[in-house]
Amino acid sequence: MQKQKVIVIGGPTASGKTKLSIELAKKVNGVIVSADSMQIYKEMNIGTAKPDNEEMQGIQHYMLDIITPDMRFSVAQYKEEAKKVIKEILKKGKVPIVIGGTGLYIETLIYEIEFPQIEIDLKYREELEELTKEKGLEYLYEKAIKIDKTAMERISRNDKKRILRVLEIYHQTGKTKSELEENSRKEPEYDYKLFAINMDREVLYERINKRVDIMLENRIN
Repeated sequence: MQKQKVIVIGGPTASGKTKLSIELAKKVNGVIVSADSMQIYKEMNIGTAKPDNEEMQGIQHYMLDIITPDMRFSVAQYKEEAKKVIKEILKKGKVPIVIGGTGLYIETLIYEIEFPQIEIDLKYREELEELTKEKGLEYLYEKAIKIDKTAMERISRNDKKRILRVLEIYHQTGKTKSELEENSRKEPEYDYKLFAINMDREVLYERINKRVDIMLENRIN
């Protein structure tokens, strides 16, 4: 049986993903499914480059503004909700276009990665928090690299939540996050057509700086 097609567009911040996806959606009767770990939050429009109604140009968008900033939202939850949305879009005879810069969201979705339910060890979490205060987040970042270099290649030095998660998973299971992900991959449900936007770094940084200036100006005005 032939799998239904789902378009996926990935790329860095300010690379033009939003504009491209909207123009594509117009041509293929598409609907946008966001794969951005910051745009899922309500009231966080400044700094996340969340498209407004004018930018959307009438194209329906899903997975935006779905939770409040004080709520936890895991990768597993994203996958579950995104798959529900994709199924709904396909039932309507439209084309899902997954777009975003959060690689982990995209990877988890297209490779059907299943994350084991790991309870938080509050005592160990407190130990990590204390280490952060005493030695800084950089210390935990380097510690996490020694444990799981593969996972840390996708995690920023400032991303405290994900750094702690890498350490907690290893502490709880004795296996790395990467090992658990690799062993849990399944056959994709859909025929994902993946496209990645690449751009010269200097041009990209200039675009990011200009966009930040525009966002701040709009906020002030």
